[in-house]
Amino acid sequence: MNSKRYKEQDEVMEWDIQEGDVGERIDKWLTDMLDEQSVSRTAVQDWVKRGLAQVNGSSVKPNYKLATSDRVELKLPEPEAAEIQAEAIALDIVYEDSDVIIVNKPRGMVVHPAPGHMTGTLVNALMHHCRDLSGINGLLRPGIVHRIDKDTTGLLMAAKNDLAHHSLAEQLKEHSVTRKYVALIHGDLPHDNGTINAPIGRDPHDRKMFTVTDRGAKEAVTHFAVLERLAGYTLVELQLETGRTHQIRVHMKYIGHPLAGDPVYGRSKTVVLDGQALHAGVLGFTHPRSGERLEFRADMPQDMKHVLESLRKS
Repeated sequence: MNSKRYKEQDEVMEWDIQEGDVGERIDKWLTDMLDEQSVSRTAVQDWVKRGLAQVNGSSVKPNYKLATSDRVELKLPEPEAAEIQAEAIALDIVYEDSDVIIVNKPRGMVVHPAPGHMTGTLVNALMHHCRDLSGINGLLRPGIVHRIDKDTTGLLMAAKNDLAHHSLAEQLKEHSVTRKYVALIHGDLPHDNGTINAPIGRDPHDRKMFTVTDRGAKEAVTHFAVLERLAGYTLVELQLETGRTHQIRVHMKYIGHPLAGDPVYGRSKTVVLDGQALHAGVLGFTHPRSGERLEFRADMPQDMKHVLESLRKS
């Protein structure tokens, strides 16, 4: 497997460039690498021009093309003040105390502000509701420990202070957080249960998508169990062992059973649903202060229920 090395020391990020990255412009490549932080290409170009991003210890231009064995170093600038509006958006709160808050996120809601989505996000709603969120993830993602996609519904936890954030993040890293999803997939899954262990990385043909690959990929493990077999579809429970971007959607496409309604990784002929049929139904973790093991459940949304009812009648 092609392993891209990454580390962070004193706010400096470092990468060793591998074969699959050779020939890419550094500004575009860095923008892709920082996708999780929602950094624009314009901002990256400015950092490169200021010498914050260097190759082999020297400054380069934004159009510099990466070469084999290059080492890219990026010194992250101090975050600029960002005015995030607290918005009175209704939240389906499953649990809340002085350390954590668990919400049942609706379909169509973006988790945190990013270019193009500065309002109407879960963070905007949380800031209005509780105002005391951890600051570890920066100005645009206060309290956010993990994410689920815009059109995925279900349970998501946020930290209300740094102690809680550190604890929950460490549990995610150690794979001790229970995350179970229910999904409707295309086709008749031949096995009642099993495990998909296939590394996920960026699609070399479309850097905004992810795929199973050996190039620059990270370990990804998804466990599945059949809940119900329907005409042309299967209802499954999926448990994440790792938490890669679009992991479930990519893994189900990889085994030939993409999610129903998925506009990116799915099929053109599918169920009538405004997004993928994927719901985060179970979330369990150890409470960061009390040490108590907690587990929460949320029923699937009405639109998924209606699709299932229709399939059962067909």
